[in-house]
Amino acid sequence: MKLGTALTASTTKAMLLGSGELGKELVISLQRLGVEVIAVDRYPNAPAHALAHRAYVIDMTDGEALKALIAQEKPHFIIPEIEALATETLAEIEEQNESIIVPNARAIQLTMNREGIRTLAAETLQLPTSNYAFASSFEELKAAVENDGIGYPCFVKPTMSSSGKGQSIVKKFGDLETAWNYAKNSGRVDTGKVIVEGKVDFDFEITLLTVRALNAEGNIQTYFCEPIGHTQENGDYRESWQPQAMTTRAIATAHLIAQKITDAIGGLGLFGVELFVSNDDVWFSEVSPRPHDTGMVTLVTQMQTEFDLHTRAILGLPVNTALKNIGASAVILSPIDASGVSYEGLENALNVPNTDVRLFGKPDAFVNRRMGVTLAIANCADTARNNAVQAANAVVIMTS
Repeated sequence: MKLGTALTASTTKAMLLGSGELGKELVISLQRLGVEVIAVDRYPNAPAHALAHRAYVIDMTDGEALKALIAQEKPHFIIPEIEALATETLAEIEEQNESIIVPNARAIQLTMNREGIRTLAAETLQLPTSNYAFASSFEELKAAVENDGIGYPCFVKPTMSSSGKGQSIVKKFGDLETAWNYAKNSGRVDTGKVIVEGKVDFDFEITLLTVRALNAEGNIQTYFCEPIGHTQENGDYRESWQPQAMTTRAIATAHLIAQKITDAIGGLGLFGVELFVSNDDVWFSEVSPRPHDTGMVTLVTQMQTEFDLHTRAILGLPVNTALKNIGASAVILSPIDASGVSYEGLENALNVPNTDVRLFGKPDAFVNRRMGVTLAIANCADTARNNAVQAANAVVIMTS
């Protein structure tokens, strides 16, 4: 792979579609290898905008606007960071060989919509998943839950969303219509359908960061990071730690499931494969063809962070998934709606042993919006988790 020099005639360009906190770290990894980065988002002053060589604000679901910007910038690589995109435009650009879509346009189309990826996993690849159904009306949802074997408790989700938006756990019929309305109104895009999933009796959830990269012979090889344990609240991650202890058989099964789904998707890059685990049993949950929010823990745990791995895989460079430290992350959530907030207590957070803080620099805060993350390393995951949470709790967000 030949890389040029940014802002010169030899430049290698990458365009990020979505410029949040994950995009910000990806900009850092790309620029360390001299890549010229264009950061795009739907709102101004997104976290990655401050670091990129150029930044744009457009509606990325507007195919004509997206096509015009790509034609203007002519990036070598287009790297989606979010789901709500004009995927038909990306497929058209890929067909014309104008840019490399990471990992490929089909992957973006499949994973932006839970219907596509769940159908591939459960029906085509026959991977173990929870019981599920898609519903385009409340009556269909009710029938799936009460007559077709989903039962209570169940989870109702938009088919297109992220960070837990629109997701609900439903424990009785009286809550079902509220969950239906929430899923319909709170996803990134209303696709006309929701997905309802039956509850799996699992011990814990993991993210298995899976990398498709070129080996020394130039062939695509699959590499796995150590499993990342995580907790969620309303579908959004709150803590993550690495490694998560698993049985030998469960790890082997997790690797098999992750390789099957990522092989079916194809392309080069890092994938966040979410799995449920109970003793030796593993179920597929979801997959994202990009760095994963729970993987922010790799900023302190791995030789190469998930952002470094994604960058190197995309560029055709060697990768190293080795674990360096045991560590954990905890999110810093906003308790208020405000613009231009201030942060206090950072000295208290950083006085917790072996911790670090990342503030994302988002221009606006909303209640429960992720504004930063704390990171900790320790001799065991429990200590790292406790320290990360203690540090996160020490950070106070307030109006300026």
